[in-house]
Amino acid sequence: MMHKYKNSEAKNCLIDKHVVFIGDSRIRQLFYSFIKLINPQVKEEGIKHGNIPFEDKSASIKVDFLWYPEVNGSMRQRIKSWTEGSVAKPHIIVVGAATWSIKIHNGSNEALAQYKINITSIAPLLEKLAISSDVYWVLQDPVYEDMLSESRKMITNEKIDAYNEAAVRILNSSSRNSKARVKVFSVSKLIAQETIMKSVDGLHLPESSRDTNAMILMNVYCNKIVKPIDGSCCQPQPPLTLIQKIAFCFFTLSIIGYLIISLIHRNNYRKNKSCTDLESGEEKKPVISTPNVSTLEMLLHCFCKLGLIMTYFYLCDRANLFMKENKFYTHSSFFIPIIYILVLGVFYTENTKEVMITLTSCLKYCSPICM
Repeated sequence: MMHKYKNSEAKNCLIDKHVVFIGDSRIRQLFYSFIKLINPQVKEEGIKHGNIPFEDKSASIKVDFLWYPEVNGSMRQRIKSWTEGSVAKPHIIVVGAATWSIKIHNGSNEALAQYKINITSIAPLLEKLAISSDVYWVLQDPVYEDMLSESRKMITNEKIDAYNEAAVRILNSSSRNSKARVKVFSVSKLIAQETIMKSVDGLHLPESSRDTNAMILMNVYCNKIVKPIDGSCCQPQPPLTLIQKIAFCFFTLSIIGYLIISLIHRNNYRKNKSCTDLESGEEKKPVISTPNVSTLEMLLHCFCKLGLIMTYFYLCDRANLFMKENKFYTHSSFFIPIIYILVLGVFYTENTKEVMITLTSCLKYCSPICM
Protein backbone atom coordinates (compact mmCIF):
# COMPACT_ATOMS: atom_id res chain seq x y z
CA MET A 1 0.00 0.00 0.00
CA MET A 2 1.62 3.25 -1.16
CA HIS A 3 1.64 6.34 1.05
CA LYS A 4 1.04 9.69 -0.63
CA TYR A 5 3.67 11.99 0.79
CA LYS A 6 2.89 15.62 1.49
CA ASN A 7 5.48 18.36 1.06
CA SER A 8 6.17 18.55 4.78
CA GLU A 9 6.60 14.77 5.07
CA ALA A 10 8.97 14.67 2.09
CA LYS A 11 11.06 17.45 3.61
CA ASN A 12 11.22 15.73 7.00
CA CYS A 13 12.40 12.54 5.35
CA LEU A 14 15.00 14.17 3.09
CA ILE A 15 16.27 16.77 5.53
CA ASP A 16 20.05 17.31 5.15
CA LYS A 17 20.09 14.83 2.26
CA HIS A 18 21.75 15.02 -1.16
CA VAL A 19 19.97 13.26 -4.02
CA VAL A 20 21.45 12.83 -7.50
CA PHE A 21 19.75 11.78 -10.72
CA ILE A 22 22.07 10.68 -13.53
CA GLY A 23 20.90 9.93 -17.04
CA ASP A 24 19.01 11.16 -20.08
CA SER A 25 15.74 13.04 -20.65
CA ARG A 26 13.66 10.27 -19.09
CA ILE A 27 15.62 10.51 -15.85
CA ARG A 28 15.24 14.28 -16.08
CA GLN A 29 11.46 13.81 -16.10
CA LEU A 30 11.70 11.66 -12.97
CA PHE A 31 13.93 14.33 -11.41
CA TYR A 32 11.32 17.06 -11.93
CA SER A 33 8.49 14.91 -10.58
CA PHE A 34 10.61 14.10 -7.53
CA ILE A 35 11.47 17.71 -6.64
CA LYS A 36 7.82 18.71 -7.11
CA LEU A 37 7.06 16.48 -4.14
CA ILE A 38 9.29 18.82 -2.15
CA ASN A 39 8.24 22.07 -3.82
CA PRO A 40 5.17 21.93 -6.10
CA GLN A 41 5.94 25.41 -7.43
CA VAL A 42 8.97 24.22 -9.39
CA LYS A 43 8.72 24.69 -13.15
CA GLU A 44 10.54 22.66 -15.77
CA GLU A 45 12.69 25.49 -17.08
CA GLY A 46 16.15 23.97 -16.85
CA ILE A 47 18.58 23.31 -19.68
CA LYS A 48 17.50 20.24 -21.60
CA HIS A 49 20.98 18.87 -22.29
CA GLY A 50 22.73 20.05 -19.17
CA ASN A 51 22.97 19.74 -15.40
CA ILE A 52 20.07 21.09 -13.32
CA PRO A 53 20.53 21.90 -9.60
CA PHE A 54 17.79 22.20 -7.01
CA GLU A 55 18.06 23.21 -3.37
CA ASP A 56 15.55 23.65 -0.58
CA LYS A 57 17.31 25.80 1.99
CA SER A 58 14.59 25.45 4.63
CA ALA A 59 15.32 21.71 4.96
CA SER A 60 18.88 21.70 3.60
CA ILE A 61 17.91 19.38 0.73
CA LYS A 62 19.97 19.23 -2.45
CA VAL A 63 18.71 17.42 -5.54
CA ASP A 64 20.84 17.49 -8.70
CA PHE A 65 20.26 16.22 -12.20
CA LEU A 66 23.44 15.32 -14.08
CA TRP A 67 23.16 15.04 -17.85
CA TYR A 68 24.84 11.76 -18.85
CA PRO A 69 22.68 10.30 -21.64
CA GLU A 70 25.07 7.39 -22.27
CA VAL A 71 26.74 4.82 -20.07
CA ASN A 72 30.31 5.68 -21.01
CA GLY A 73 33.63 6.81 -19.60
CA SER A 74 32.30 10.22 -18.54
CA MET A 75 29.57 8.67 -16.42
CA ARG A 76 32.08 6.22 -14.95
CA GLN A 77 34.45 9.05 -14.04
CA ARG A 78 31.70 10.97 -12.23
CA ILE A 79 30.62 7.89 -10.26
CA LYS A 80 34.24 7.04 -9.46
CA SER A 81 34.78 10.51 -7.98
CA TRP A 82 32.15 9.73 -5.31
CA THR A 83 33.95 6.56 -4.29
CA GLU A 84 37.05 8.57 -3.41
CA GLY A 85 37.32 10.10 0.03
CA SER A 86 37.83 13.68 -1.15
CA VAL A 87 34.27 14.09 -2.50
CA ALA A 88 31.11 13.81 -0.39
CA LYS A 89 28.86 10.93 -1.43
CA PRO A 90 25.19 11.56 -2.24
CA HIS A 91 22.69 9.83 0.01
CA ILE A 92 20.50 8.70 -2.92
CA ILE A 93 21.71 7.97 -6.45
CA VAL A 94 19.28 7.28 -9.30
CA VAL A 95 20.89 6.16 -12.57
CA GLY A 96 19.58 5.04 -15.94
CA ALA A 97 20.39 5.44 -19.63
CA ALA A 98 20.16 3.51 -22.90
CA THR A 99 17.94 5.18 -25.52
CA TRP A 100 20.65 7.62 -26.61
CA SER A 101 23.05 4.76 -27.26
CA ILE A 102 20.41 3.08 -29.40
CA LYS A 103 19.67 6.31 -31.27
CA ILE A 104 23.24 7.50 -31.91
CA HIS A 105 24.49 4.11 -33.06
CA ASN A 106 21.32 3.33 -35.03
CA GLY A 107 20.48 0.30 -32.90
CA SER A 108 23.63 -1.63 -33.83
CA ASN A 109 24.73 -4.79 -32.04
CA GLU A 110 28.18 -3.25 -31.51
CA ALA A 111 26.58 -0.49 -29.41
CA LEU A 112 24.88 -3.12 -27.23
CA ALA A 113 28.18 -4.95 -26.77
CA GLN A 114 29.88 -1.68 -25.75
CA TYR A 115 26.98 -0.93 -23.38
CA LYS A 116 27.60 -4.25 -21.63
CA ILE A 117 31.31 -3.48 -21.29
CA ASN A 118 30.61 -0.02 -19.85
CA ILE A 119 28.08 -1.28 -17.29
CA THR A 120 30.49 -4.03 -16.28
CA SER A 121 33.09 -1.36 -15.47
CA ILE A 122 30.59 0.82 -13.60
CA ALA A 123 28.91 -1.97 -11.59
CA PRO A 124 31.72 -2.37 -8.98
CA LEU A 125 31.69 1.38 -8.36
CA LEU A 126 27.93 1.38 -7.84
CA GLU A 127 28.24 -1.56 -5.47
CA LYS A 128 30.86 0.33 -3.49
CA LEU A 129 28.58 3.36 -3.25
CA ALA A 130 25.64 1.15 -2.26
CA ILE A 131 27.39 0.26 1.00
CA SER A 132 26.72 3.73 2.41
CA SER A 133 24.15 5.16 -0.05
CA ASP A 134 20.93 4.06 -1.69
CA VAL A 135 21.64 3.35 -5.36
CA TYR A 136 18.84 2.70 -7.86
CA TRP A 137 19.25 1.62 -11.46
CA VAL A 138 16.16 2.62 -13.46
CA LEU A 139 15.23 0.18 -16.22
CA GLN A 140 14.32 1.66 -19.59
CA ASP A 141 10.61 2.16 -20.25
CA PRO A 142 9.05 0.75 -23.41
CA VAL A 143 8.22 3.11 -26.27
CA TYR A 144 5.15 3.58 -28.43
CA GLU A 145 6.76 2.84 -31.76
CA ASP A 146 3.90 4.15 -33.93
CA MET A 147 4.29 7.65 -32.47
CA LEU A 148 8.08 7.94 -32.59
CA SER A 149 9.62 10.52 -34.91
CA GLU A 150 11.79 9.46 -37.84
CA SER A 151 14.96 10.24 -35.90
CA ARG A 152 13.88 7.81 -33.16
CA LYS A 153 12.50 4.94 -35.24
CA MET A 154 15.51 2.78 -34.39
CA ILE A 155 14.50 2.83 -30.69
CA THR A 156 12.38 -0.31 -30.59
CA ASN A 157 11.00 -2.25 -27.65
CA GLU A 158 13.08 -5.24 -28.72
CA LYS A 159 16.28 -3.20 -28.39
CA ILE A 160 15.15 -1.74 -25.05
CA ASP A 161 14.46 -5.22 -23.67
CA ALA A 162 17.95 -6.33 -24.72
CA TYR A 163 19.57 -3.37 -22.93
CA ASN A 164 17.46 -3.93 -19.80
CA GLU A 165 18.31 -7.61 -19.73
CA ALA A 166 22.02 -6.83 -20.01
CA ALA A 167 21.86 -4.27 -17.19
CA VAL A 168 19.97 -6.56 -14.81
CA ARG A 169 22.24 -9.54 -15.49
CA ILE A 170 25.46 -7.58 -14.97
CA LEU A 171 24.29 -5.69 -11.87
CA ASN A 172 22.97 -8.84 -10.18
CA SER A 173 26.04 -10.91 -11.01
CA SER A 174 28.39 -8.24 -9.68
CA SER A 175 26.82 -8.28 -6.21
CA ARG A 176 29.06 -9.50 -3.43
CA ASN A 177 26.96 -8.43 -0.48
CA SER A 178 23.17 -8.71 -0.62
CA LYS A 179 22.79 -5.72 1.72
CA ALA A 180 24.85 -3.52 -0.60
CA ARG A 181 23.20 -4.64 -3.84
CA VAL A 182 22.21 -1.96 -6.33
CA LYS A 183 18.41 -1.82 -6.36
CA VAL A 184 16.83 -2.27 -9.79
CA PHE A 185 13.92 0.18 -10.15
CA SER A 186 11.64 -1.77 -12.49
CA VAL A 187 8.26 -0.35 -11.49
CA SER A 188 8.59 2.47 -14.02
CA LYS A 189 8.81 -0.07 -16.81
CA LEU A 190 5.63 -1.82 -15.60
CA ILE A 191 3.71 1.46 -15.38
CA ALA A 192 4.90 2.52 -18.85
CA GLN A 193 3.56 -0.67 -20.39
CA GLU A 194 0.05 0.51 -19.52
CA THR A 195 0.38 4.27 -20.10
CA ILE A 196 2.94 4.80 -22.88
CA MET A 197 0.07 5.05 -25.41
CA LYS A 198 -0.80 8.41 -23.82
CA SER A 199 2.70 9.74 -24.50
CA VAL A 200 3.07 12.91 -26.51
CA ASP A 201 6.08 11.74 -28.54
CA GLY A 202 6.07 7.98 -27.94
CA LEU A 203 9.27 8.14 -25.86
CA HIS A 204 8.50 10.10 -22.69
CA LEU A 205 5.89 9.09 -20.14
CA PRO A 206 2.78 11.19 -19.47
CA GLU A 207 2.96 13.40 -16.40
CA SER A 208 0.62 11.25 -14.29
CA SER A 209 2.80 8.16 -14.80
CA ARG A 210 6.06 9.86 -13.96
CA ASP A 211 4.47 11.41 -10.85
CA THR A 212 3.53 7.92 -9.74
CA ASN A 213 7.10 6.76 -10.31
CA ALA A 214 8.42 9.62 -8.18
CA MET A 215 5.94 8.81 -5.41
CA ILE A 216 7.01 5.15 -5.45
CA LEU A 217 10.65 6.20 -5.28
CA MET A 218 9.80 8.36 -2.28
CA ASN A 219 8.06 5.38 -0.66
CA VAL A 220 11.04 3.11 -1.32
CA TYR A 221 13.41 5.42 0.53
CA CYS A 222 11.22 7.17 3.12
CA ASN A 223 8.86 4.45 4.35
CA LYS A 224 11.59 2.83 6.42
CA ILE A 225 12.36 6.23 7.98
CA VAL A 226 8.95 7.87 8.41
CA LYS A 227 7.08 4.55 8.86
CA PRO A 228 3.61 5.83 7.87
CA ILE A 229 0.60 3.82 9.00
CA ASP A 230 -0.78 3.43 5.47
CA GLY A 231 2.60 2.90 3.85
CA SER A 232 3.20 -0.84 3.93
CA CYS A 233 4.84 -0.65 0.50
CA CYS A 234 8.60 -1.08 0.34
CA GLN A 235 9.10 -1.46 4.10
CA PRO A 236 11.49 -4.17 5.26
CA GLN A 237 10.01 -7.03 7.21
CA PRO A 238 10.12 -6.14 10.92
CA PRO A 239 12.18 -8.53 13.05
CA LEU A 240 10.57 -10.63 15.75
CA THR A 241 10.49 -8.97 19.16
CA LEU A 242 11.62 -10.69 22.37
CA ILE A 243 8.02 -11.17 23.53
CA GLN A 244 7.07 -12.73 20.18
CA LYS A 245 10.00 -15.15 20.38
CA ILE A 246 9.11 -16.16 23.96
CA ALA A 247 5.44 -16.63 23.01
CA PHE A 248 6.42 -18.70 19.97
CA CYS A 249 8.62 -20.98 22.07
CA PHE A 250 5.97 -21.32 24.77
CA PHE A 251 3.17 -22.27 22.39
CA THR A 252 5.45 -24.61 20.44
CA LEU A 253 6.39 -26.45 23.63
CA SER A 254 2.71 -26.58 24.62
CA ILE A 255 1.78 -28.21 21.32
CA ILE A 256 4.62 -30.72 21.58
CA GLY A 257 3.70 -31.54 25.18
CA TYR A 258 0.03 -31.97 24.31
CA LEU A 259 0.87 -34.31 21.42
CA ILE A 260 3.13 -36.45 23.64
CA ILE A 261 0.53 -36.78 26.41
CA SER A 262 -2.21 -37.54 23.85
CA LEU A 263 -0.08 -40.31 22.31
CA ILE A 264 0.58 -41.85 25.75
CA HIS A 265 -3.13 -41.85 26.61
CA ARG A 266 -4.01 -43.29 23.23
CA ASN A 267 -1.56 -46.16 23.70
CA ASN A 268 -2.99 -46.91 27.14
CA TYR A 269 -6.47 -46.91 25.69
CA ARG A 270 -5.49 -49.38 22.95
CA LYS A 271 -4.11 -51.78 25.56
CA ASN A 272 -7.51 -51.83 27.27
CA LYS A 273 -9.57 -52.31 24.10
CA SER A 274 -11.92 -55.25 23.74
CA CYS A 275 -10.31 -58.62 23.11
CA THR A 276 -11.57 -62.10 22.25
CA ASP A 277 -11.48 -64.90 24.80
CA LEU A 278 -9.36 -67.64 23.32
CA GLU A 279 -11.23 -70.44 25.13
CA SER A 280 -14.89 -69.49 24.78
CA GLY A 281 -14.57 -67.27 21.73
CA GLU A 282 -16.70 -64.61 23.46
CA GLU A 283 -15.80 -60.96 23.34
CA LYS A 284 -14.78 -59.39 26.64
CA LYS A 285 -15.25 -55.73 27.37
CA PRO A 286 -12.42 -53.74 28.92
CA VAL A 287 -12.66 -52.60 32.49
CA ILE A 288 -11.76 -49.02 31.54
CA SER A 289 -13.51 -47.79 28.38
CA THR A 290 -12.32 -44.16 28.29
CA PRO A 291 -9.06 -42.84 29.75
CA ASN A 292 -9.33 -40.05 32.25
CA VAL A 293 -8.23 -36.64 30.90
CA SER A 294 -5.72 -35.08 33.26
CA THR A 295 -5.71 -31.43 34.24
CA LEU A 296 -2.34 -30.95 32.54
CA GLU A 297 -3.67 -32.29 29.25
CA MET A 298 -6.68 -29.96 29.38
CA LEU A 299 -4.42 -27.00 30.15
CA LEU A 300 -2.06 -27.81 27.26
CA HIS A 301 -5.05 -28.24 24.97
CA CYS A 302 -6.22 -24.72 25.84
CA PHE A 303 -2.73 -23.34 25.24
CA CYS A 304 -2.67 -25.01 21.82
CA LYS A 305 -5.93 -23.31 20.86
CA LEU A 306 -4.65 -19.98 22.13
CA GLY A 307 -1.42 -20.44 20.16
CA LEU A 308 -3.31 -21.11 16.93
CA ILE A 309 -5.46 -18.02 17.48
CA MET A 310 -2.39 -15.86 18.17
CA THR A 311 -0.67 -17.24 15.05
CA TYR A 312 -3.75 -16.36 12.99
CA PHE A 313 -3.74 -12.78 14.30
CA TYR A 314 0.00 -12.48 13.68
CA LEU A 315 -0.35 -13.57 10.04
CA CYS A 316 -3.32 -11.27 9.47
CA ASP A 317 -1.22 -8.34 10.65
CA ARG A 318 1.58 -9.04 8.15
CA ALA A 319 1.09 -6.41 5.44
CA ASN A 320 4.03 -7.83 3.49
CA LEU A 321 2.19 -11.15 3.07
CA PHE A 322 -1.33 -9.98 2.29
CA MET A 323 -2.42 -7.11 0.08
CA LYS A 324 -4.13 -4.12 1.63
CA GLU A 325 -6.24 -1.35 0.17
CA ASN A 326 -6.57 2.30 1.00
CA LYS A 327 -9.91 2.93 2.68
CA PHE A 328 -11.67 6.28 2.39
CA TYR A 329 -14.61 7.58 4.43
CA THR A 330 -17.33 9.86 3.03
CA HIS A 331 -20.57 10.97 4.64
CA SER A 332 -22.61 9.79 1.66
CA SER A 333 -21.22 6.25 1.73
CA PHE A 334 -22.00 6.04 5.46
CA PHE A 335 -25.44 7.68 5.73
CA ILE A 336 -27.11 6.55 2.47
CA PRO A 337 -27.09 2.82 3.39
CA ILE A 338 -28.37 3.66 6.90
CA ILE A 339 -31.24 5.76 5.51
CA TYR A 340 -32.04 3.00 3.03
CA ILE A 341 -32.25 0.40 5.83
CA LEU A 342 -34.44 2.71 7.94
CA VAL A 343 -36.86 3.25 5.06
CA LEU A 344 -37.13 -0.48 4.47
CA GLY A 345 -37.70 -1.00 8.18
CA VAL A 346 -40.64 1.46 8.18
CA PHE A 347 -42.38 -0.34 5.31
CA TYR A 348 -41.87 -3.82 6.72
CA THR A 349 -42.91 -3.21 10.34
CA GLU A 350 -46.02 -4.94 11.76
CA ASN A 351 -48.25 -4.26 14.72
CA THR A 352 -47.08 -6.27 17.73
CA LYS A 353 -50.68 -6.89 18.90
CA GLU A 354 -51.54 -8.67 15.68
CA VAL A 355 -48.45 -10.84 16.03
CA MET A 356 -49.37 -11.75 19.64
CA ILE A 357 -52.98 -12.60 18.68
CA THR A 358 -51.79 -14.84 15.87
CA LEU A 359 -49.32 -16.61 18.15
CA THR A 360 -51.96 -17.09 20.91
CA SER A 361 -54.50 -18.52 18.47
CA CYS A 362 -51.91 -20.94 17.17
CA LEU A 363 -51.10 -22.16 20.66
CA LYS A 364 -54.76 -22.49 21.61
CA TYR A 365 -56.21 -24.28 18.62
CA CYS A 366 -53.24 -25.81 16.85
CA SER A 367 -50.80 -26.59 19.63
CA PRO A 368 -49.63 -29.93 18.12
CA ILE A 369 -48.87 -28.22 14.80
CA CYS A 370 -47.17 -25.25 16.42
CA MET A 371 -45.03 -27.59 18.46
